[in-house]
Amino acid sequence: MRYLVLSDLHANLQALEAVMGAVRADPYDRVLVLGDLVGYGASPNEVVEMVRAMDPLVAIRGNHDRVACGIEAPDEFNAMARQAVLWTVKSLTPDNRDYLRALPSGPLPVGSKIEACHGSPIDEDEYIFDGADAAMAFDRVMRPVCLFGHTHLPVVFVRERHRIEAHLADEGGRLTVDVEPDNWYLVNPGSVGQPRDGDPRAGFALVDDESGEIELRRIPYPVELAQQAIRDAGLPLALANRLGAGR
Repeated sequence: MRYLVLSDLHANLQALEAVMGAVRADPYDRVLVLGDLVGYGASPNEVVEMVRAMDPLVAIRGNHDRVACGIEAPDEFNAMARQAVLWTVKSLTPDNRDYLRALPSGPLPVGSKIEACHGSPIDEDEYIFDGADAAMAFDRVMRPVCLFGHTHLPVVFVRERHRIEAHLADEGGRLTVDVEPDNWYLVNPGSVGQPRDGDPRAGFALVDDESGEIELRRIPYPVELAQQAIRDAGLPLALANRLGAGR
């Protein structure tokens, strides 16, 4: 089965539309969503409704989803993130809020070879930034391929015996990795709605559990429209500015 993997959409409708448009000509079987559908961006209802229409095989919650639906308060958020999520709380329809509230926490199995989480298989709020973080996460994974998000940074960590290597995309934003039977993989598709690696293009992944191919991709989208939507909503201007810088 071939999966389209989306993470950290962050209420960026323009980015999500661009991704879905780009994959129309590249068949996939089901969608996997790794959390943070909302927060930061100006289109929470539209993005949630698009995800619901996709009927994802697996959709898990992120920390922004958890706060936006009222499961917990934004006490751990910085001032800008707090302002955005409180705006999101007021903006969400009751139906979409209930959808977010019902999302499970990860990790969740996706067949026999793949599992999905938001932050890390250790904890949904844990970050995997480097090899040391990956080493701890590999000790907790239950399947050869673990999909994660949360950092907004596309990367594939590969553990071969006791060695861990980080694989990054090329200048075009692409990376293809073939799954080897004896290795283990941590795969971050990057962020659809708010990349933070200096590349403003939307990030996503395609993962095939039969061929064993993992592919990270980037696609341009009308950043200026997403920025204008943020400004029109009265959200912090820095949230609009950072989209253009991919930070």
